[in-house]
Amino acid sequence: MTDSTRAEKSAALLAATFAAFLTPFLGAALNVALPSIGQEFNANAILLNLTATVYLLSTAMFLLPFGRLGDIVGRKRIFTYGLIVFIVSIVLGALAPSMIFLIIFRVFQGIGSAMIFGTGVAILTSIFPPGERGRALGINVAAVYIGLSAGPFIGGLLTQYLGWRAIFWTLVPIGVFALILLRVKIRGEWADSRGEKFDWKGSLLYILTLMLLMLGFSILPQLYGFIFIVTGILVLLYFLYFENRVSNPLLEIKLFRLNRVFAFSNLAALINYSATFGVGFLMSLYLQYIKGLEPGEAGLILVVQPLIMALFSPITGKLSDRIQPQVIASIGMVFTTAGLILLIFLDMDTQISFILFVLSLLGIGFALFSSPNTNAIMSSVERKHLGVASGAVGTMRMIGQMLSMSIVLILFSVLIGKIEISPEVYPAFLKSMHIAFILFAILCFGGIFASIARGKVGSELFIV
Repeated sequence: MTDSTRAEKSAALLAATFAAFLTPFLGAALNVALPSIGQEFNANAILLNLTATVYLLSTAMFLLPFGRLGDIVGRKRIFTYGLIVFIVSIVLGALAPSMIFLIIFRVFQGIGSAMIFGTGVAILTSIFPPGERGRALGINVAAVYIGLSAGPFIGGLLTQYLGWRAIFWTLVPIGVFALILLRVKIRGEWADSRGEKFDWKGSLLYILTLMLLMLGFSILPQLYGFIFIVTGILVLLYFLYFENRVSNPLLEIKLFRLNRVFAFSNLAALINYSATFGVGFLMSLYLQYIKGLEPGEAGLILVVQPLIMALFSPITGKLSDRIQPQVIASIGMVFTTAGLILLIFLDMDTQISFILFVLSLLGIGFALFSSPNTNAIMSSVERKHLGVASGAVGTMRMIGQMLSMSIVLILFSVLIGKIEISPEVYPAFLKSMHIAFILFAILCFGGIFASIARGKVGSELFIV
C-alpha cells in the first residue's frame, strides 16, 4: 500500500466520519429541543413528532435510489451533492419562521442524508479491504454514536442558553469542512456499475411504496391509515414483480432470496432499529416532563447511552473482522432486549441511577450489534452491489426508526390526543411509554433469532 493510498483511505474515512456525525447529532439534539420548539410555535405532541418522522420518511424513501445511482454515476459524486443539500437545508431550518416551514426543511435534510448514507458506507467498503473493513466501519458507526452522544448534551445546552436554532448553525462549519476534505483530498471515484441504466420506474414504485406505508403507520388508527397501508402493500407486490423482470433493477431481489446472510442481517437491523429508536424520544420527554429536568440536565443523562456505543463500536467492528458477526451481533440483541425490559418499570419515582444503568446496558447492546451487523451486510455482496447494500443498510435503519416513531405516535394519538403535554396528561404519557417499551422488548427478543438465523459470513472476511 503506497503513502498516497494510505492518505486517501484516511481522508475518505475522515470525510465519511464527519458526515456520519451530522445527521444523528441533529436528530438527537432536536429531541431535547422539542419542548422548546413546541413552546415557540405552540405545537402539539403530534406536530412535534412530525419533525422527527418526516425526516426519517424522506431519508428512507431516497436511500436505496441514491445508493444505486452512486453505483452508476459515482459514489463520491452523490455523497458530495448530499453534503451540499444537507448544509443548505440546515441553514434554512435555522431560519424557519413557523412549524410548517421547519417540517418542510426537515424533508430536505432527509434527502441530503439519504445521499450521504446511501453512499458513505459503500465508499468505505470500496476503499478498505476485508481485513481492515470492520475497523473502518466501526469508526464510521462510532461517529454516528458520537453524534447521538453529543446531540442531547450540546443540544440541551444550546437550547437552554442560545435557543434551539443554534443547533442548526453549529453543524454548518462541520458540513463545510467535510465537503472541502472530500473535494480536495480524495481523488478516486467508485462506480462499479458505470454504464448500466438507472431504474427510474422501479425507483418511483419504491418511493411510492415507502411513502404509503410510512404515512399509513403514522396516522393509525385512522381509517386512512389502513387504506394507505393496504395500498402500499399492493404497490410493494407490484414493485417486487417488476424488479424480477427488468434488466439492471433498482434492487436485486436475488440478494434477499439467495443470500441468507444479507437477508437476515437486514431483517435483524430492521427489527433492532424498530425496537430502539423511539427510546431516545420517549426518554427525553420523560426526563423533562415527568422528572422536571432542564434540557441541559436531560441531555447530560441521555449522553450516557450513545457515549458507550461510540466507545465500543470501533472495538466490536474490528472484532467482527475475526469473529463471526452472527455471534457478536446476537449477543448485542440480548443485551438490548434486557435493557428494554427494564425500561418498562420506569415511573415518577424512578431513581436517576437506575436510568443511567439501563441506558448503559442499551449502549453496550447497540455497540455489539451495529458494527458487526453492518460488516456482515457489506461483506456479503459483490462490489457492483455495494451502493445497493449501503442503501439497504440505511433503509433498514430509517424504516426501523420510522416504525419505532410510528408506534409512539399511535400510542400518543390513542392515549393522549392532539393536545400539549401537561401535568393533566402525565398518567396517559406514562401509560403510552410503558406500552411502547413492552412492544419494543417483544420486537427485540424476536430479533435475536433473526440475527442467529443469518448463518456465517464467508471465510474470506476473517483474518486469523
